[in-house]
Amino acid sequence: MNKASIVAGILLTAPVATAEQTTREGDYWYLQTSVYTRHWTHDPEHNNHQALIGIERVYTDGALWGAATFKNSFNQRSYYAYLGKSWQHPHYPVYAKLSAGFIEGYKGEYADKIPLNHLGIAPVIIPSLGVRWGAVGGEFVVLGGAGGMVNLGLRF
Repeated sequence: MNKASIVAGILLTAPVATAEQTTREGDYWYLQTSVYTRHWTHDPEHNNHQALIGIERVYTDGALWGAATFKNSFNQRSYYAYLGKSWQHPHYPVYAKLSAGFIEGYKGEYADKIPLNHLGIAPVIIPSLGVRWGAVGGEFVVLGGAGGMVNLGLRF
């Protein structure tokens, strides 16, 4: 079984919404891209242009699942499949989000640059803080000890 099959399997086994869940008012899709990345420490090998594109399904209770593709810190195409939870502030358009899943794509001499990268797939937990203006959202994503990233997205 190759790595792409494993990642596809993770996506296919993500929680599948029931018919009732898919029609709830307030559920939405969130399409996002990276606009700024900064590594905490300077390294001339680091790529600060992730070219991330991701899609999430977010439910009214805050549960979510999604997938993204991006260029990792070493300019290698990588993939992230995840489940998570979003907590909306009751009075302000801000939220906190925590996702957990698997990243594939750190290869060759960079395989050890991400912890627990056994078989080329590593488990990760990624926190973020966000704000939204109508259908547009922005998030600051903490990439562990490596750096931070700003994403912009559109809810639909």
